[in-house]
Amino acid sequence: MTITLPDGSHRSLPDGATGLDLARDISEGLARNALAVEVDGEVRDLNRPLPDGATVAILTWDTDGGKLAFWHSSAHLMAEALEALYPGVRLGIGPPIDAGFYYDVDLSATDKGSLTADDLPAIEAKMKELARAESRFERREVPKAEAVAYFTDKGDPYKLELLEGLADGEITFYSQGGFTDLCRGPHLPSTKPIRAVKLTSIAGAYWRGDETRPQLTRLYGVSFPKQAQLDEHLERLELARARDHRKLGRDMGLFMFSDKVGPGLPMWLPRGAVLRETLVDFLKAEQVRRGYQPVVTPHIGRLDLYRTSGHYPYYRDSQFPAMFEDGDDPVDGATLPHGIAPESRTHERQSDRDGYLLKPMNCPHHTQIYAHRPHSYRDLPVRLAEFGTVYRYEQSGELGGLTRVRGFTQDDAHIFCRPDQVKAEFKDAIDLTLTVLRALDFRDFTAQVSLRDPENTSKYIGDDATWDAAEQAIREAAAECGLQTVEKTGEAAFYGAKLDFMVKDALGRSWQLGTVQLDYNLPERFDLTYVDEHDQRVRPVMIHRAPFGSLERFVGVMIEHTGGHFPLWLAPDQVRVLPITDAQNDYAAEVVAALRAAGLRAEADTRSEKVNRKIRDAELDKVPAMLVVGRREAEAGSVAVRRHGQGDTGVVPLAEAVEALTGEVARGMGRA
Repeated sequence: MTITLPDGSHRSLPDGATGLDLARDISEGLARNALAVEVDGEVRDLNRPLPDGATVAILTWDTDGGKLAFWHSSAHLMAEALEALYPGVRLGIGPPIDAGFYYDVDLSATDKGSLTADDLPAIEAKMKELARAESRFERREVPKAEAVAYFTDKGDPYKLELLEGLADGEITFYSQGGFTDLCRGPHLPSTKPIRAVKLTSIAGAYWRGDETRPQLTRLYGVSFPKQAQLDEHLERLELARARDHRKLGRDMGLFMFSDKVGPGLPMWLPRGAVLRETLVDFLKAEQVRRGYQPVVTPHIGRLDLYRTSGHYPYYRDSQFPAMFEDGDDPVDGATLPHGIAPESRTHERQSDRDGYLLKPMNCPHHTQIYAHRPHSYRDLPVRLAEFGTVYRYEQSGELGGLTRVRGFTQDDAHIFCRPDQVKAEFKDAIDLTLTVLRALDFRDFTAQVSLRDPENTSKYIGDDATWDAAEQAIREAAAECGLQTVEKTGEAAFYGAKLDFMVKDALGRSWQLGTVQLDYNLPERFDLTYVDEHDQRVRPVMIHRAPFGSLERFVGVMIEHTGGHFPLWLAPDQVRVLPITDAQNDYAAEVVAALRAAGLRAEADTRSEKVNRKIRDAELDKVPAMLVVGRREAEAGSVAVRRHGQGDTGVVPLAEAVEALTGEVARGMGRA
């Protein structure tokens, strides 16, 4: 058989050859480091036979697919250790995640009953002991009846429930040592490569994310081929804890949460509001330069609007319940004020009655703004921009500071254009996103072309030809912008393919921030048109664009990326004036007035403290610029400039200091 390698070259192998055989055919060194194999985009076990004609890549630790198999196998190893240590433990699911793995387990039937952090070292030790046995991971296809019988005998209700959703012919078991699990894979050839393990935390998790179901114990862990790699990872985790935006946000007075307001609903404190509005102003200025028009839409819309767009029911599970005016929806007789009744989250509605919904996205509203008047081909493109707040009902266990919230503001814009304008508009949206990332010093990112899953087309709206055209247009636009891209199947929005910017922060973690999406479907669903040069009504193409993604997530990531050390143009407190004695307080007030007149955010520290204490406090508060004024500075009309983390930079006339600082802000804002 013939195999195609990622570089386009070909290898001839005997029929039935495995990924390991291919690795050995390339080099013995590659075979020693191989963990898994990617076959036509799917990560598989290294020991599975390869299909003739496939495109195949050998996956090592340095690849995402290699890590996926490594951490998936580590989750199974942890489950084996738990069964050995705590007989009677019942297992839920145990997937790999971005940086490690977890397993959800039920210990209620064990003598232990529950776990604490004190139990983790014993589980780690057992995992290492089992790994040293170098047990092979064996994959076996199993008839459904046999699988049901196995987990019935074992007394594992969670696996039996998972089996209910699987058909005969698609069920596989993986076994290693004395452990067997229901699993699709992929896995390592054996436990041998798993040499360094650390269980990092314990949390609660509702079974299948449903708050009405049992709460299980979720054990998180991470593993590596070498101890040095684990040590380096743990150092990064320690740094991440020090930079945790939830801690820094509290310490710096940027934002807060209140149980009375509700989980996942952040409130911006004055300094945080300044930070947020500075980002908004920065993007608004860029949008004005690029011909965007601002719009404002309500936080709520009729349910029929979202039925038309497809957000209801496609996003139904992550939406707040709909509200109905007649008040007779069967939710234990409960009604909201003024006769508005909520929809039950667990009651599957069959009615098409209209109601209202907190908006999950801004795009349906923007289609109506476009549609409110006729358009000629000469009017296009129409670029509508809004900083619009949207709402998603995230599970309480998934909420996390600003990075996972229930109410957030998107820097949303929708461009309605002609087909011949698509590439230019898409490229301009890419350029705008790159401008934002460069301004905030996000230099390490991957441009991900997010495609639909051709095996599960029910998740998406639109026909095959439309999707193919959109996906190809994104590839071409990204290539012409010089972006190196990766493609991810199944990551598209339900209405269209997209280009996602996966940004790495200073700690090496990847975040999805900016996005540009191409949509041929919503214009069709909303019957949007313009009159072309032949006086015919035709469909515009719609581009969705959000360089920040959401302000909340962007700020959370940016806090951790910078450690709270914001550039001068963005810092809530840009300049602090520090009089050496009380005798210079009046001059300090004059300096503050001059700074504010120039548009700088400035305060004076007039406490009766020694100046070294004032400097220390300003450094701890991460104020970018400090102007120290004593008797000589007051007499000369000058200031002694200090910069955060740099120290004294010299004495200059006040006017010169103001000019330098305003120039630095202008350059940061892209206005210089």
